[in-house]
Amino acid sequence: MGLFSTRDDTLLQALRPHLRALPSSAAADDLLVQQLGRAKLALLGEASHGTHEFYAERVALTQRLVREHAFNAVVVEADWPDAWRVNRYIRGASDDRNAKAALSGFERFPTWMWRNTVVHDFVEWLRDHNRELPPSRQVGFYGMDLYSLYSSIRAVLGYLDRVDPEAAQRARSRYACFDHFGGDSQAYGHAASFGMQSSCEDEVVQQLREMNRRAAELLAASGADRADLFFAQQNARLVRNAEEYYRTMFHGRVSSWNLRDSHMVETLQALEKHLAAQGTAPKMAVWAHNSHLGDASATEMGDLGEWNVGQLARDRWGEAAVLVGFSTHHGTVTAASEWDGAAERKRVRPGLPGSYEDLFHQAGEERFWLPLRGNAALAEVLKDRRLQRAIGVIYLPNSERQSHYFHTRLADQFDAMVHIDATEAVAPLVPEPTWHAGEPAETYPTGL
Repeated sequence: MGLFSTRDDTLLQALRPHLRALPSSAAADDLLVQQLGRAKLALLGEASHGTHEFYAERVALTQRLVREHAFNAVVVEADWPDAWRVNRYIRGASDDRNAKAALSGFERFPTWMWRNTVVHDFVEWLRDHNRELPPSRQVGFYGMDLYSLYSSIRAVLGYLDRVDPEAAQRARSRYACFDHFGGDSQAYGHAASFGMQSSCEDEVVQQLREMNRRAAELLAASGADRADLFFAQQNARLVRNAEEYYRTMFHGRVSSWNLRDSHMVETLQALEKHLAAQGTAPKMAVWAHNSHLGDASATEMGDLGEWNVGQLARDRWGEAAVLVGFSTHHGTVTAASEWDGAAERKRVRPGLPGSYEDLFHQAGEERFWLPLRGNAALAEVLKDRRLQRAIGVIYLPNSERQSHYFHTRLADQFDAMVHIDATEAVAPLVPEPTWHAGEPAETYPTGL
């Protein structure tokens, strides 16, 4: 696998002058931090949902952005209600005694994605950072995903029960449309999609409209009241978008993917407005998978008609959005073998020949980053599409080429790429026996 064609040898020679070696963390490179610091949105990706170094690098970069560049929000690929519990903890506004308790709300698969040792320590750091600051200057922690249909319904009802029992009764009547599915969002989507149940679209739209009217009427509210209202309003928006998402997911990946990423960007826009209303300049560090944060128009995803957060962020915020990707060549990863499966510590196979991962490995640096934005010479070096690996919460090494690789033009996909050649699995806060056992050496596939 180490043999290169003459063309690849030439490519390596052209690439090496652009590598910026990282003896330690990417956060130690002032050029990268300054580029991110000038942004409104620092979009920090990951090539898997289970790699220790990707989480640690994002933490270190975010800490510098918070300390030195006034970033005031961390927005992650997570459910809104669960992240809000962490947000309350780091602001000293919850009854949770520690970060482990604050993170315990992340019960949906994959729990290790946010309930891991790196995030745990970062949450405690955020709480310490916020401790002596007024609320308007504290850093928040927010989720932008839309899987929490039923928990967001409960959150809306809980808020209205406290502030307006009559409005709560109206909301409960509307949301009763979902009561026949035992809290199973996909069961609702299947039934509504195939005509076995009338959709709840009208009901969730009516409820969102009412919540938006309430927000407009109480715009002058401040402090905790305003924050609680914003939390409830976002949950109502999530219910409306999740209802459409679950109906759409049975009619093809493209439309459901686009709905999901559009919701994420709607959340970023709502947060921007919310933070600005508090009198602070919104600056957000966004954590999600490369497949969400790298510009989809530069990849096979775009060829299929998919868009994503990175593409929409460039459309919305232009140069004020900086897209950073991460990659690795080999190591271990925390992932499952099937949906809702146990967390396993699996070995990441060496990058396939012809992939960016293999190319970066052959460059000979253990850690480096590539400054892609505005770098015409580097863009020319990387003008051809190559394979790029994406490991989500499931890793299937025996079908790696089909399951985890797609073609992309790197210089158009990201503004910067951080490569760490050898990486380790992120450690879950509550490791399962399968994770401790690791992957037997004899499972290495003989062919891909």
